[in-house]
Amino acid sequence: MIKIGVVGATGYAGEVVISLLLKHKHASITELSAVIDKEEPFSSIFPAFKGKLDIVCKKPDPQAMAKNVDLVFLGLPHKVSMEIAPVFLKARKMVIDLSADYRLESDVYKVWYGADHKDKDNIKEAVYGLPELYADKIKKAKLLANPGCYPTGIILGISPMLKAGAIDTGRIISDSKSGVTGAGRKADIALSFAEVNENLKAYRVNDHQHKPEINRILSAVAGKEIDIIFTPHLIPMNRGILSTIYLKLTKKIDTKTAVSMYREFYNGKPFVRISDEGKLPQIRDVVGTNFCDIGLKVMGDDLIVISCIDNLMKGAAGQAVQNMNIMCGFEETEGLL
Repeated sequence: MIKIGVVGATGYAGEVVISLLLKHKHASITELSAVIDKEEPFSSIFPAFKGKLDIVCKKPDPQAMAKNVDLVFLGLPHKVSMEIAPVFLKARKMVIDLSADYRLESDVYKVWYGADHKDKDNIKEAVYGLPELYADKIKKAKLLANPGCYPTGIILGISPMLKAGAIDTGRIISDSKSGVTGAGRKADIALSFAEVNENLKAYRVNDHQHKPEINRILSAVAGKEIDIIFTPHLIPMNRGILSTIYLKLTKKIDTKTAVSMYREFYNGKPFVRISDEGKLPQIRDVVGTNFCDIGLKVMGDDLIVISCIDNLMKGAAGQAVQNMNIMCGFEETEGLL
């Protein structure tokens, strides 16, 4: 049994991590912390956990928490994790960070997140936690950078064709739509019900902080520099991301062949499902699951990819638990199916 701590336990991702760990046969939650007014049982903060998790959620004290955990999940805002992760790493604890603090090189991080990185030694050792591409590295990781939600769906949707050298790398477009929980649990007028309900808006057009993360991983897959066009949208629903990705084929491929290529690429990867020819996934297929569902349609030399995930599961907490399973040598699907 592995002892687990969750920092940022009251956030959306932290709450889902906890829900998943309660079903995990190898995990015991021993420590919870969050920025809260008073320390109290977690089940008092979230009554749905009454009788399931009644330990006290404390105010953050990484040094004290490190004494009673083997692995910690950091469900913290960007710029905060890099101040806390070193405490756990120094104590030889495994760290899974759900923020962006360890996904990019420090100089790129400064450009996109507007802050100098405060943990430049550990950032070099961080492993990017996309299991479908980096399982071998994840097995050896002590510091795991959990991918962003948009990057997860987009990278999984593009990688097979990119690896096959079958698309024009100079023209990759992703139109992505996310539910409101992707922004985290926080007070923000732009995320309030009256602003989001019966509305749809694009934001940070081709200037979203997830773009360099997507480019970095796709470039590694392709073996050359990739710069996608990425437009995110906010839709009036709680959770889920659907990305419509437009690729220009450089090889003669029909839809049936494309489906076969994707299935071969993700063979043995339990959380990627490729739709049959003529069928496309939708958000309701994946909400509450750790699956990434991918559908394909070829029209002439254009390949249209539909990629769907739950932003709080495969896009955050579910993938984090999946990474924990790989790091600790458990079944990859433990607690997730």
